[in-house]
Order: sequence, then structure tokens, then C-alpha cells
Amino acid sequence: MEEHTITGGGGTKLHVRETGNKQGRPLLFIHGLSQCGLCWKKQMESDLADDFRLVAIDARGHGLSEKPQDAYGDTQLWADDVNGVITQLGLDQPVLIGWSYAGLIISDYLRHYGDKDIAGINFIGAISKIGDSIYPFLSPEFIAMAGGLFSDVAAESTDALGQLIRLWFYRELPLEEFYFFLGYNSVVPPYVRGGAFGRSQDNDDVLAKLSKPALISQGEADALVLMSMAEHHDKVIEKARLAAVPEAGHAPFWETPERYNADLRSFVGSI
Repeated sequence: MEEHTITGGGGTKLHVRETGNKQGRPLLFIHGLSQCGLCWKKQMESDLADDFRLVAIDARGHGLSEKPQDAYGDTQLWADDVNGVITQLGLDQPVLIGWSYAGLIISDYLRHYGDKDIAGINFIGAISKIGDSIYPFLSPEFIAMAGGLFSDVAAESTDALGQLIRLWFYRELPLEEFYFFLGYNSVVPPYVRGGAFGRSQDNDDVLAKLSKPALISQGEADALVLMSMAEHHDKVIEKARLAAVPEAGHAPFWETPERYNADLRSFVGSI
């Protein structure tokens, strides 16, 4: 596993992990809100590494990346982060893979850079809207607990993170996996979550212009982002294919990695 420091938007230093086949198609994994690149462990350490160049970013404010104040509401900054990884690592026509909030980050990239330098996208339980327009696509359970994610009171924030993690999964997590997720979620300051969630954006216009293929992966038991969001993406994106994953929640790449990895391999092989 190689470690890189990339300069993103506004000069923010971003931590990036890389493994796999340098000659293979690059796959750029982008995590969701309050996560980090470690969430892709079951892809980075899988047989996908035999054939593909696997790159996982810690988004601004997350993981080992820098955590500036007031740097989460500007679409240009998020777009520049993704472009910085692509250009500084020399990723040739990568597939952008975005979980949850990363659907917004990928949309930010497409808004400012278009799709000429990528081969396709994979949305996983992803959102592409934020602000009032996203609420019809989120579960009542998530909406009810989300306020705690932005609290500066440690006990409230930690309790909310625990609730968030439990919402992701169709099956109860083993205790060691629960604390694995809770640990790196807790590294993210509440102001990062608040700043990222506090912006307002609707990206239907951008996604309607996407000329590259898209795989829309959605756990059938997702208790955070509703299936209607995936169906919306399938409708808006011209070259989309919806892959509903049975017996999986918000993180099918973790809960059913063999199924997800096979779907991803098939998708990448088709483009």
C-alpha cells in the first residue's frame, strides 16, 4: 500500500492510499460524510488489485487529510480535490466510485471539469442533492438523528455517530467492526460534517449531461438513502444501470463485498 499527499482545492493537503496493478484501469474510491478511505478495505485488499489500480482518498476534513475551517460549501473546492488526485497521480480515464455523500463530490467534479477525463462513475447509496431537495430521499430514521452529528458536545456527537453506523447495515455488525468505523468517524470534527451538510445544491442538470456510463449500486435494505434516490439517478443519467443489492443496507461494498466487487468488475470491463 502506497501513501500519497495530494494538494487539493485551496491548497488543502489530502491523504490518498494506493494499491493494485499500475497498468490497470484506475478506480478512484471516494467515501461518504464523516468516513475515510479505510472504508474501502474489502476492495483495496481484494482480487480487484490484481487487475486495477486502486486509489482511495481521505476527503477534505476527513481521515488523515487536512481539516480547514469554512471549506466545505464551495463546489469548486470539492471538484479541485478530485481533479488534483487525477492529475497529480496521473490517473488515465479513471472510474469515479462514490459512496453516499460522495455522489455530491463527484457531481461537483462533473460540474467544473466535465466527463472528458473519466471513463464512468459508480454511485453507491449516493446522493446528488443537498439542502431541502434531499429530504424526500432520506429515511425518517436518519433525519431524526442527524442533528447530533453536528453537535460540539462529545457525548452527543459520539452517540449520533453510533446511531449512524448502525443505520448503514442490514445485519448487526460484529463489535470489532463497529468500533473500527466509530474510531475513524470520531476523527472528523463536527464543523466538517456541519459545513458539508449545510450547503445547498441540486445536480440534476449536471447528471443529465453525463455522457459516460454509470453503475448505480443500491442496497435494497438501505435505511439511510432511499431506493427512490437510486431510481432517480437511473432516470436522470442517460447511460445508467441500476444494480439493486439484496440483503444489503447502505454499504453493500462492505456487507456483501463479493457481490459488489463482481458488479464493479463487470461494469469496469464493459467500458
